[in-house]
Amino acid sequence: MLGFNKRIGIDLGTANSLVYLEGKGVVLNEPTVVAVDEDSKVVAVGNEAREMLGRTPEGITASRPLRDGVIADYVITESMLKYFIDKVCGRSRIFKPEVMICVPAGVTSVERRAVIDATLSAGAKTAYLIDEPLAAAIGAKIPIALPSGNMIVDIGGGSTEAAVISLGGVVVHNSVRVGGNRIDEAITTYLKRSHNLIIGERSAEEIKINIGSAIAVQERNNTEVRGRDSITGLPRVMEISSQEVAEAIALPLNQIVEAIKGVLEQTPPELASDIIEKGIVMSGGTSLLRNLDKLFTQITGVPCHVAENPLFCVVNGTGLALENIDIYKRSLNRR
Repeated sequence: MLGFNKRIGIDLGTANSLVYLEGKGVVLNEPTVVAVDEDSKVVAVGNEAREMLGRTPEGITASRPLRDGVIADYVITESMLKYFIDKVCGRSRIFKPEVMICVPAGVTSVERRAVIDATLSAGAKTAYLIDEPLAAAIGAKIPIALPSGNMIVDIGGGSTEAAVISLGGVVVHNSVRVGGNRIDEAITTYLKRSHNLIIGERSAEEIKINIGSAIAVQERNNTEVRGRDSITGLPRVMEISSQEVAEAIALPLNQIVEAIKGVLEQTPPELASDIIEKGIVMSGGTSLLRNLDKLFTQITGVPCHVAENPLFCVVNGTGLALENIDIYKRSLNRR
């Protein structure tokens, strides 16, 4: 039986938000999309709002309130957090829950403050913040408390966090505001520039999932794309190959590689030898892109492998940190 005080961990991602309830595990996994009307009143959140992206009538706007891993729209983020807390804890609750939210390691103190304020306004009793790479490492079952170096690369929808962790803390970190969304944008831009075809963000994401690969592969996979011709303005269907997609997404992937190299260059020699031995652990939804681990290994010379359940590493780590809060107190911000 849980106590009166519920504890919840939230992985507030640019693409998806996941909620962990103490004693139950992950209880909610929905897209980070909110639909609002002209009076800024929330019409739909999550799955329902995602269905509206690019399809809303006049007077309703569906958007992502987080951009590149940080809050872009404070009011809408607060409404979304309130929706998540109400859905997990029930609307008519006597006790306010304790909430832990993960944030990118590179965010400013102003951005951290915005997350804490939005969480408290949404109905939390106490708000804790944990750095995303630390949460991802805990969720990926990396023994972070030991005096040896472990490297984690968390690639989400809006940002990539690369960090070396030792003795329960982040030693070196680097974050770039490049993730799955930038890869989708690169596909959209390529199709418009090379084929005069305009597609929506959902179509770009489907192309990435179906035939996307970090390295151009021998076997040629094609997929059908539907969009609007930018010259005639009429609907058009065409085929795109996996080779073209690999070419289209090369630039954002190079930016992610540079962030990883930046961390490796700053890592103390003792910890660097540990990383060469253990390899780099990858987490986050974008780490599931075909051959991304091979690309990283090829360029850095350090073996890379994707963690088990990469999508859930951050939220599971956030939940575990909340359940063992005394152990991780040193690594948290609270209010």
